[in-house]
Amino acid sequence: MKKEKINEISARFTALSKNEALARIIITGFLMPYSPSVEEIADIKTAVSEAVTNAVVHAYKGREAGAVYLRAYITSAGEFCVSVIDKGCGIEDVEKAMEPLFTTDAENERSGMGFSIMQTFSDKFRVVSRVGSGTRVTMTRRLESFKSE
Repeated sequence: MKKEKINEISARFTALSKNEALARIIITGFLMPYSPSVEEIADIKTAVSEAVTNAVVHAYKGREAGAVYLRAYITSAGEFCVSVIDKGCGIEDVEKAMEPLFTTDAENERSGMGFSIMQTFSDKFRVVSRVGSGTRVTMTRRLESFKSE
């Protein structure tokens, strides 16, 4: 079966902590017509929240809060894909940053588990970053309870 996008959404908001909840609400609302399970919604909200938190905490550190972009789509095969994008400082060493417990913000009690959590709740996970240009975190998950319109 060919995977075609059957719906997509895009949002832009300021990299503020209070907008982590907004991102969770947007994604939940977007998914509801496809009958996701409670567990699927909880997992996806957690992963999206971690990605947005990373953008809020790390991307614009020491600078004015910039934008966070949330882009998501669902395919006819029930595959959900979401990207969280910032235009912040970027990640110097993505491989190192993805190691469990690695953090650049230990003084603020950051656990360094964000990427690990995102990976756990995704079937496919990718981080692309360029220093000085920003970061894109893309997570894909097959919705087992998928029901199209």
